[in-house]
Amino acid sequence: MKAKVDQDACIGCGLCPSIAPEVFEMRDDGKAHVIGDEVPQNAENDAKEAEGSCPVNAITTE
Repeated sequence: MKAKVDQDACIGCGLCPSIAPEVFEMRDDGKAHVIGDEVPQNAENDAKEAEGSCPVNAITTE
C-alpha cells in the first residue's frame, strides 16, 4: 500500500502522524509527509484511518 499527502491541500493539523506515526511525519515546512515509499503492512489500518480523519481530505491511500 502507498500513501500520499497532497501538499497543496494539507493544513498541517498534525492529526495523521498522531494516528499513524509509522506512516506520516510533520516536517519543517509545517506539513505532513509520508515516511518511506510503502506503508508498513502492520500500519495499513492506521493509514486508512488517517485518510478518513483528515479534515481537508489531503491523504490518499492505495
